[in-house]
Amino acid sequence: MGVFVIPYPHFDPVLIEVGPFAIRWYALAYIAGLVLGWRYIVALIQNQALWAKTGQPAPAKVPDIDDLLLWATLGVIVGGRMGYVLFYGIPYYPETYVNNPLEAFYVWKGGMSFHGGLIGVTLAIILFCRTRGLDMVRVGDLVAAATPIGLFFGRIANFINGELWGRETDVPWAMVFPGAGPEPRHPSQLYEAALEGLVLFAILRFLTHHTSALQRPGIVIGAFLTGYGFFRGFVEFFRAPEAFIFSPESGLTLGMALSLPMWMAAAFFFWWALGRAAPAK
Repeated sequence: MGVFVIPYPHFDPVLIEVGPFAIRWYALAYIAGLVLGWRYIVALIQNQALWAKTGQPAPAKVPDIDDLLLWATLGVIVGGRMGYVLFYGIPYYPETYVNNPLEAFYVWKGGMSFHGGLIGVTLAIILFCRTRGLDMVRVGDLVAAATPIGLFFGRIANFINGELWGRETDVPWAMVFPGAGPEPRHPSQLYEAALEGLVLFAILRFLTHHTSALQRPGIVIGAFLTGYGFFRGFVEFFRAPEAFIFSPESGLTLGMALSLPMWMAAAFFFWWALGRAAPAK
């Protein structure tokens, strides 16, 4: 291993603690992602020039998006936790949940799964739009455009917690993470924050503001699924795998495998969007 190692900045995962009550950075990251994502969608809704180019009104009103925030929050929390338990917990640590089934609800043990959260939010959008009579694909485009904001803050929270670290490496920016042994490792949480958060947000913003993507509902959803699946799969080569699908020799991690259905879904949305006639202006 190389001698140039950046010291890991030891963060206290708890920002404020008063008696039995504690405010954790991880919780603040989720709040920041949801609130800023909500405000970004509201800004898109209120951007009249944006919708004038599409020849259509915005797919929802601001009060609709305000109400959707609660539905999305429940989808993220319930879906994210259940996803972790089903994808990572029960298959690999079944005795944990056999001995204490209530641990499935302990979000501070094991954490959350993005893929589970994605399923939860998708179901929340479908149910919400059906109750309001809204076009779920057009609303989904807006949510997809804002999702990288939450991904960015979530990965920063992973870094602060010193979890989901990378594989051993000798790159000059390697770090020694507490609890991961003495070997320097890739700060893969920061790679994901940059790619899944900043880069993906910039790509989707370009699509919504500088192309005709919003004229064809489903394009932004497809672009998000494609981009996230690609970036997550790429970073898996640097991130210490939580589990393999077959064996370590196969190289196929669970994170890679869970991203494959995202590309299949992306193909469907591109087919759906491009196979329909664009609305007349």
